[in-house]
Amino acid sequence: MISAKTRPALIVQADNLQTGLPQIIIAMITSQMFRAGHPSRITILLSSSERQQSGLLSDSVVMTDNLATITTSAIYQAIGSLSTANVDEALKNTLGL
Repeated sequence: MISAKTRPALIVQADNLQTGLPQIIIAMITSQMFRAGHPSRITILLSSSERQQSGLLSDSVVMTDNLATITTSAIYQAIGSLSTANVDEALKNTLGL
């Protein structure tokens, strides 16, 4: 049996992608701060104004180098958002754009 905890993730798929598949591309988020410091990762600290916008409950790292495709039914709720400029830069590094 496989069990998984509900975890925050960042949707990085374009809103109008319209692939016809019930799936969405996400970037994993971790609270393991030793993973911070890479150009493909975005650090969100509790003390920052970005943290309030994000809805995250602890210091976190958005890992755009750890992408996954999940079914849309696996998404429970939106808790916040992040600056697209930071996300764009991290994704550019990850994808070599």
